[in-house]
Amino acid sequence: MAFSITRSIGIDYGHRVMTHGSKCRSIHGHRGTVEVTCVGSSLHQSGEQSQMVIDFGFLKEVMMAVIDKSIDHGFVACIDDSELLSHLVPESANPVEPIRYIKACLDEQGFWLSTENRSIKLNTLLDTKLYVLPHIPTSERLAEHFFKRLQVPVREQSNGVGSLVNLRFWETPACYSDYPGFCGNTDS
Repeated sequence: MAFSITRSIGIDYGHRVMTHGSKCRSIHGHRGTVEVTCVGSSLHQSGEQSQMVIDFGFLKEVMMAVIDKSIDHGFVACIDDSELLSHLVPESANPVEPIRYIKACLDEQGFWLSTENRSIKLNTLLDTKLYVLPHIPTSERLAEHFFKRLQVPVREQSNGVGSLVNLRFWETPACYSDYPGFCGNTDS
């Protein structure tokens, strides 16, 4: 027997799907929701999370630290969208070649966030909060990306009792993507 819990947070973010053949090719925004589901074969037997897989408040803290901090009220872009990035992170406004620096960050941690404290602070157009990924920021890729970023923090926050099993990324109130989904594939 397994127990499961699900928590959601709302996010507002902008992106574009540069390869799209229709309107999503344009810069646009979404009011999205992210749901994470955790399971545990047992519950905590004592302490602050007694009789829980993971405390809903603890789960929210992890989601806010990873997802909200990264993309809420920001813009998500693909590193290969050079046309867009040349406008959002202009070379003329920065001490180093921005794309090369961002690619190095992607190689190191899988993403680049303009608001993180790093050794080199890149200037973005209008001081835009910018989150750059190695993939086009579709709902499928965002679900996969944040699932992978949340796996370890969820396990740690639940003291090893709970495991993240699904992340549902609602791009609109009518459309969502699941990762890893419900087809039994949990390869990461």
